[in-house]
Amino acid sequence: MEGQGVEIRIRGIVQGVGFRPFVYRLATGLGLKGEVSNNEEGVVVRLRAKGTIVDKFSRLLTSRCPPLARIDSVEIRPAAPGNFRDFRIVKSTKGGKVATEISPDIATCQDCLNEILDPADRRHGYAFTNCTNCGPRYTIIKALPYDRPFTSMKSFVMCKRCQQEYEDPLDRRFHAQPNACPNCGPRPFFMDLSGEKDIDQPLERAVELIKRDGIVAIKGLGGFHLACSAFSDVAISLLRKRKNRPFKPLAIMVRDFKTAKRLAIIDQNAKGLLTSFTAPIVLLKRKEKAGLSRLVAPGIGDIGIMLPYTPLHHLLLMVKGCPEALVMTSGNPKDEPLCTSNDEAFSRLSGFVDGFLMHNRDIFTGVDDSVLRTFPGGHYFIRRSRGYAPAPLPFPVKATGILAAGAELKNTFCLIKEGRAYLSQHIGNLVTRATLDFYRKNISHLSGLLEVEPRVVACDLHPDYMSTRYALETSLPVIRVQHHFAHAASVMAEHHLKGPVVAICLDGTGLGTDRTIWGGEVLICTKTGFERRGRLRPFRLPGGDACAKSPWRAAISTLLKSHGGEATFPAHLKTHKGDAAFDFIREMIIRKINSPLCSSLGRLFDAAAALSGLCLENSYEAQAAMQLEALCEDILGDTYINRTDAFDHCLNDERLIREKDRLLELNWVPLWENMLHEAPKRPGDFSLFFHCMVVAGFSRISEAICKKEGIDQVVLSGGCMQNRVLIQGFLDYFEKRGIQCYINRKVPSNDGGISLGQAFVAANIMQN
Repeated sequence: MEGQGVEIRIRGIVQGVGFRPFVYRLATGLGLKGEVSNNEEGVVVRLRAKGTIVDKFSRLLTSRCPPLARIDSVEIRPAAPGNFRDFRIVKSTKGGKVATEISPDIATCQDCLNEILDPADRRHGYAFTNCTNCGPRYTIIKALPYDRPFTSMKSFVMCKRCQQEYEDPLDRRFHAQPNACPNCGPRPFFMDLSGEKDIDQPLERAVELIKRDGIVAIKGLGGFHLACSAFSDVAISLLRKRKNRPFKPLAIMVRDFKTAKRLAIIDQNAKGLLTSFTAPIVLLKRKEKAGLSRLVAPGIGDIGIMLPYTPLHHLLLMVKGCPEALVMTSGNPKDEPLCTSNDEAFSRLSGFVDGFLMHNRDIFTGVDDSVLRTFPGGHYFIRRSRGYAPAPLPFPVKATGILAAGAELKNTFCLIKEGRAYLSQHIGNLVTRATLDFYRKNISHLSGLLEVEPRVVACDLHPDYMSTRYALETSLPVIRVQHHFAHAASVMAEHHLKGPVVAICLDGTGLGTDRTIWGGEVLICTKTGFERRGRLRPFRLPGGDACAKSPWRAAISTLLKSHGGEATFPAHLKTHKGDAAFDFIREMIIRKINSPLCSSLGRLFDAAAALSGLCLENSYEAQAAMQLEALCEDILGDTYINRTDAFDHCLNDERLIREKDRLLELNWVPLWENMLHEAPKRPGDFSLFFHCMVVAGFSRISEAICKKEGIDQVVLSGGCMQNRVLIQGFLDYFEKRGIQCYINRKVPSNDGGISLGQAFVAANIMQN
C-alpha cells in the first residue's frame, strides 16, 4: 500500500453533531482508506496516504465541517501504517482524559421538521424526531463519550429501520444517539390532575384546556414550562395569581416566524437569533394592536419571543384551535429549580396548572431557556443557558482545575480546563435549599463529564453568599474576588484584554473592600487586581436588602440626602405604607440605624422610579429600573441619549462631578433638586434626564481617569449594563473620543457572568 501512516486528532464540538459521517463522506470522496472514531479527546482519524492528499483532507475538514460542529484544534502526527482496505467508522473508545466538548441542546432542524409535516413519511407527526443536526444533547447525557448507552435513550431499543439509519454512514441519522420513531421511541401523553393519562390525543387534550383559558405544564428539552394563551387576560391573570408573579414579564412561544413579525418589530439581527439552531428567547419591541395581552409584560415595551424548538412544540402549535402564541414560562415554584421529572412536576406544579403534557424520555440535567436582547450594535445575553451551555468559551489563560463559584443571584459556575471556560447553564438564585442542591449536583455532573478535578476555587467576597459558603466547604485553596472586579474581569476574559483598563461597573449590590455596599463604581483593573477611582455619591439604605424590594425606602433616603431636614416628600411616598411606616423609615435613616451606606446605581434607579411615582414596590428584580428604561426609550425613539439637549445639559453641568475621599463622584443630588423644583413636562422627562446623568457622569469620570493614567480601553459590566439606553450611550460617547469600549457579548453582564470573571482573576493570580 502506498503512503505513510497518519493520525489526525480533532478537538472541539465534534461529537453528536454528525462529524464522523462527515469525515467518512470526505475521506471516501477523496479515495482515502482508514478509520474514524470518537474518544474522550474528540475525534481520531487514522489514514494511510500520501502527504499531499492528507494536507487537502485536513484543509477540507475545517472548511466544510457540519454546521453544529466547532473545531478548536487539528493535530496531525505520524503513526504506524494500518492495513486499511477501505474507510470505516469504528466504535468509540474510552480510557483517557476527557477533552471533547459537550454540545448544547439544539432546536429541530428543517429536514426533521419537513419529515414531521410530510403525511407520507414514517415520522409524520412524531414528537421526538431528531438527527445528528438537531435534538437533545446535554440534557440527556450521563457520561462521555456521547453514545446511546450513556444517555436517557438507553431504555429505548431502536427498531430495525432506526437501527439501519443509525448504522449507515451516509444517513444523516448515523450515530444520532436520540434516534427514534413512533415504533420504538418516547411518546407523549396527557395527564389530568387526578393522574389519569391519555396517550391517544395528548396534544389535542392540552389545546382544549388552553382554549378554555386553562394552564398546562409542558415537558420540553430541559424541563417544564407553564403554558397558556398569550392573548387571554383571564388565563394570564390566573397564571400570575397561582404563581405569585404579579408583574414579571412572561416569555411567549409563537407558531412561526410570520407570527413573530406580526407581534413584534424584528430586524435582521433579531431574525438571525430567533431562527438560529439555539432558538433563544429574544427581547423585542412589541407592536401595538397586535392582540397580545398587555399582561404578558406590563409596564415595559419589550416582549420575550421564541420559536418552537422541539417537534412537540411545533406539533402542539399546529393543533387546530391552538392560539398562535403561548405564554411559556419556567415550570418551577419561585426561587426553585425547573421541574424535570414527571413525578416531580405532578407533585410541585399541580397547584399551578389544570393538566400536564408529558413524555417518557428522562431529563438528566435541567436547563432553562436562554434570553438575549438586541441593540443597533448587535446583541447581548440576559441569560445564557439552553442552546449555548455548556459549550466552552476560549479562555485567555492556559489553566486547568479552576472552579469559579459564581454569585448569589442569577448564578452560574465556571470550570476551567486546558484553556477553555465551561460556564454552566443558568442555575438561578441561590436562596433556597432546593437551588443549592441543584447547584451542587450540576457542579459534580459537569466536572465529572469533563473529568476536571478542581484544584482551587474562586468566589465572591460576601461571606453570606451560598456560593461563597460552598467554596469554603470544599477545603480547596480559595481566591476571593471582589464582586465588581469580577464583573470587569468577565469582559477582560471575553475580549482577551491584558489591562490596565478603566471599568465602569454598575449594578444593584456587591460587597466592597471597605465593607460598604457598592454598585456604581469606576475601577482601574489589571489581570490580578484593581484600584477604585470613582463611584456614585453614597446614600443610605434603610433596612439594607429590604430596599431592593421597596424602592420607596431609597426614595426617602435620597431626598434626605439631597435636602436634609428641609426635604419635602411627595404625597405618594408618605401615604404608600402610611404615616407610621414613613416616619419609622425616615428616623432609621437620620439615626443611621440598620441603614448601611451604598454607592449602588441599581438602588438609585429604584429611588428615581419611586420618586416619580412609577414604581414603589419591586415585585421582581429590577422592575423599577426596567419601567424607567421603557419610559426613556419611548421619548428617545430611534435616537441615542447622547444626541439630546438633556445630555448636553448634563455633560456641561459643573455640579455633576465632585471629588470626595480621593474618589471622583457622580453627584446625583442636583438632579433630585431640579426634579422637585421643576415638574417634568412629560412622564418620561425625569427618566430621560436620569439616564443622561448616568451616562454623562460616569463617562466624564472614566475619560478623566483614562487621560490621567494613559489608558485607552474602557469596559462596561454589571446588571445595569443590560439597559439598552445606557449601553448605547456609553458606546457612542467613547467611540467619538477614540477610546476603545468593550461590553459583555458571550456571557451576561449581570451576575450570570460573574463566574467567568472570577475564573479569569484566579487563573492569572495562580500564574504569578
